Amino acid sequence: MSCPFLREQPVAEGARIIRRAFQINRVLRDRQDPLAQRESVIVERYRFSHEGVIYIINLLEPHIKCSTRRSRALTTAQTVCIALRFFASGTFLYTIGDAENLVKSAVCRAIRKIYLALKQFLGVFVVFPRHLRPQVVKQNFFAIAGFPNVIGAIDCTHIPIKAPPDPNEGYFVNRKGVHSVNVQVIIYYIKSKSMHITHTYAEPNKTAFFHYTGDFDGILLGDRGYACRQYFMTPFPDPNPGPQTRYNAALARTRARIEMTFGQLKERFQCLKSLRVAPDRACDIIVACAILHNIATIRKERIPVVGVQPDDDLQPVHLDQPSGRAARDRIVEHHF
Repeated sequence: MSCPFLREQPVAEGARIIRRAFQINRVLRDRQDPLAQRESVIVERYRFSHEGVIYIINLLEPHIKCSTRRSRALTTAQTVCIALRFFASGTFLYTIGDAENLVKSAVCRAIRKIYLALKQFLGVFVVFPRHLRPQVVKQNFFAIAGFPNVIGAIDCTHIPIKAPPDPNEGYFVNRKGVHSVNVQVIIYYIKSKSMHITHTYAEPNKTAFFHYTGDFDGILLGDRGYACRQYFMTPFPDPNPGPQTRYNAALARTRARIEMTFGQLKERFQCLKSLRVAPDRACDIIVACAILHNIATIRKERIPVVGVQPDDDLQPVHLDQPSGRAARDRIVEHHF
């Protein structure tokens, strides 16, 4: 029975001991430091480890650092983490602003500052590896399915965008009736499921893909160069049983690495599943994500788990080049 002379209910001493044993001390983190989190939270939120985020901060600081702290300007770490959070989640800007106690316009400026700064490193990170001999790259591709003399895989993917309010709106409607940007990517294969992007092309003018608007399907790059169509290894349209069928199967298994790259890219940076920005800004964001993907690959960041990717329903393009057909026939004759 409670005592009328005490303001609080009497509690047994044993209950007090148990309460003190299970009491969790509150830890107040510094909101000015976005990296004051557990490692698992940082990876989930920014798709990079703590060391990876620090690397990006040091890389971009000369290009985005504010000269003064006037009007409580964002720090370099805050600016980078805001952009990485948008790239990783693809959520609305005001949602990120609410999480960081910022207005939507400040979030927009921070993201724009980051992807424009990253574009300056396109020629640094999105290049063919100078430290690897072409023969090593060929061996890595050959180990997949026995397809010889491959230095890269090329393909295109659609990045959905919102309908642009301008007269060229119809240029961005794909075969499915969805507004999108057609992005061309070339990769080379590294062992342990790592793919490095050596070339990316994302521009508002969709007709600039080698002067036609079709998508590449089932194409590998031969060992004589990137941009020459005669060195694109394409599948047989109607393969005969035997060597031609085995050729198509090996080509499909080898080029599957670029489909895996698209899956990793869109899974790591969820914003690429739907960009609610103008086409020119969408292209800049796509290029920035490609650069960040290569940085993550070089630094051996955690590879995202990729589920089953939806079929783009693309029609195969068969490039009718006499020299290309001759190279294909030689490969079938000597290797399959």
